[in-house]
Amino acid sequence: MDSWETKLTEACRDEKIVVANFSTKWCKACKTIAPTYSEIADKYSSILFLTVDVDELKELSTKWDIKATPTFFFFKGGRSVDKLEGANKEDLQKKTAALMYDLDTKSYY
Repeated sequence: MDSWETKLTEACRDEKIVVANFSTKWCKACKTIAPTYSEIADKYSSILFLTVDVDELKELSTKWDIKATPTFFFFKGGRSVDKLEGANKEDLQKKTAALMYDLDTKSYY
């Protein structure tokens, strides 16, 4: 959990956007969306992409009220600004692209 807080603090300090994927190893939908998540991470290298295994970090998952996997949180300035539950590839791509647009225009502060 300390690593999570450290990553968010560093991202905020460095003005980075964060996309966090709360998932599990056994979840079929998580496995289905994983290649898309990796492709998006490769495409937007200025965004920090994190993956949180909800089984391994139960306290963090409880803190963020994870009810379904995968669940994606989108952070700007250290704050959660959007959320996506489920393995909807199109929505994940759209939400990430929208964040990238904000980053390019520096309109997130």
